[in-house]
Amino acid sequence: MDASTQTAAPNSKPVNPPFIRSGHLVAAGFSEHQIYWEEYGSLAGEPVIVMHGGPGAGSDGSSARFFNPQRYRVVLFDQRGCGKSRPSASDDDATPALTDNTTQHLIDDVSALRHELNINGKMHVFGGSWGITLATPSRIPQLCRP
Repeated sequence: MDASTQTAAPNSKPVNPPFIRSGHLVAAGFSEHQIYWEEYGSLAGEPVIVMHGGPGAGSDGSSARFFNPQRYRVVLFDQRGCGKSRPSASDDDATPALTDNTTQHLIDDVSALRHELNINGKMHVFGGSWGITLATPSRIPQLCRP
């Protein structure tokens, strides 16, 4: 063997920050929605909420790897009807997942999740595709205010 074959290639895949906890948030109102969420990093860190793309995609824990776990508290959640949230649009009858599922409902869910997780003050918003559309500048004050 020559020296080039003896040297292992460095692992270029970023490692996810430490998992903290997860749960379901019962949505306000009379709907059946339960919003799935996960936290990574540090509870004492700057809060970041990650908005996933869609439609129907759901969050992925690997999104937490973009943030330094000593500095950030990363919150991932599955929007109504998506991922591990209940009911799911992938169920045989998607009607319950699509009922009471509007942009305003999603914004209200983020506000309720902030309250549930005791996130006060400033919060970073991170996302892609539909998630960043949800967090457009006109909605950011609603999403980021305490």
